[in-house]
Amino acid sequence: MTTLKSKLQADLNAAIKGRDELRSSTLRLTLAAVQKEEVAGTQKRELSDDEVQKVIAKEAKKRREAAEAFAQGGRTESAEREKAEGEVLAEYLPKQLSDDELRQIVAQAVEEAKAAGAEGPRAMGQVMKIVNPKVAGLAEGGRVAAEVKKRLAG
Repeated sequence: MTTLKSKLQADLNAAIKGRDELRSSTLRLTLAAVQKEEVAGTQKRELSDDEVQKVIAKEAKKRREAAEAFAQGGRTESAEREKAEGEVLAEYLPKQLSDDELRQIVAQAVEEAKAAGAEGPRAMGQVMKIVNPKVAGLAEGGRVAAEVKKRLAG
């Protein structure tokens, strides 16, 4: 078992013993998503820590989107629950890049793309190819794309 998956399992057991309903239900759903990913495809396999982390990130994104939808629909209690679950999952993800750090990385990538001859909004793909490996797992794709668009437009 991967170390991250075993940590999730150990934390789930501790949450159950401590009667922490929010944490235990969140970790249960996350472990179910990990197991679902393991059996997806033609044969069962063990996920690496990076793959488990991607599953956790996907689950956290679902919580964020659901919280926004509930908030827009006027269901504040459900929105708060989703936000709390997202915070539990955030503990298992690497720290996200700050806006300033992301701006610096994108600015550097835009300069590299300009040096290679790419200009304006059409350079989006080239800049994203440079930026994505640097920010993988550290910044959400939508945030990165918005910053790249802003840089290329400005």
